[in-house]
Amino acid sequence: MGHKTYELAIESRKAAVMKAKLKVGLLLPHFGEHASVEKCIEGALKAEAYGFDSVWVRDHLVFTPHDIEGNDNTHIEGLVLLSAVAAVTKKLTMGTAMAICHRHPIHLAQSFAALSRISNGRVIMGMSLGGFPHEFTAAGLPSALSERAHLARANAALCRRLWSGEKVSYQDDYYDFTNIELKPTPASPIPIWGGGSTPAACRRVVDYCDGWLPARITLETFKKRMVYLRELSLSAGRPMVTAAVMPLTSIARDKKTALRHVDVKGLIDEANKNATWVKPATGSFSTVDDIEGLIFAGTPADIVRETRAYQAAGAELLVFDLRLRYGDWYQQIELLGEQVLPAL
Repeated sequence: MGHKTYELAIESRKAAVMKAKLKVGLLLPHFGEHASVEKCIEGALKAEAYGFDSVWVRDHLVFTPHDIEGNDNTHIEGLVLLSAVAAVTKKLTMGTAMAICHRHPIHLAQSFAALSRISNGRVIMGMSLGGFPHEFTAAGLPSALSERAHLARANAALCRRLWSGEKVSYQDDYYDFTNIELKPTPASPIPIWGGGSTPAACRRVVDYCDGWLPARITLETFKKRMVYLRELSLSAGRPMVTAAVMPLTSIARDKKTALRHVDVKGLIDEANKNATWVKPATGSFSTVDDIEGLIFAGTPADIVRETRAYQAAGAELLVFDLRLRYGDWYQQIELLGEQVLPAL
């Protein structure tokens, strides 16, 4: 494919993404100070009534909060929670953002197959390497990045084989099993999405994933990664993966009020730790404008505008991460459902 033809193909895909209905989701409040099963279930029911497409959970074995989210280490197990939500909803997709690869692959495949049966196929398995090595140590697994990368790739491949009904035998340095067959298999094929915002994460996504959900990322970095993903997909001779994003979100009557709930300095410090992110002209992140896309903070109209910017960049799903506003969980859902979704 020539350069001009490639550029035309990219513009055609961008136009198709903008014309398509943008899918929207919510990260459920199953962790931290405001963790609540009731909030998760009632919030999911409200989200479904408003027309949200999906709800998502994080995954941890030994939960350690990030600096920006306080120090309460409460964490309701995500897959169990999604099973409860799936049982009372009819349309919402259940997603993990991200399942870390600390489970045995047979257990992982079995858990997601069961969730697929409970939800009648409404499942996306987001899976990543995990950001906390101590969780792998606690599980008796290696914690080096290269070893976690191996575990994730092996788990993805083994899950697909087990989900297909194949009788599987496998051996490596970590797993050893023979003639394992999974029943029941999923109600429908389960997409596997990869996380991470680095170029290496993009390579893993194109290698063995169906979608990409980098969670927190700046808009300019997202744009650059989308170009890279398209180049990698073209070289691999495969379709472009589905791209999504999960920005921190705070809605209020004005931007100043919305930002009162946000540790802007903490987010700027976090951004500066990401060596591969696109930096502003000054060479480092220093203002809230520098981290555009990492946080959506403002009026419903502001949220619509920032969401559209990600859609224009190629995002097909946006998951609103309200963890900084879980104290106002229902109010935030209502503002999104009544003032943001109709505008989208």
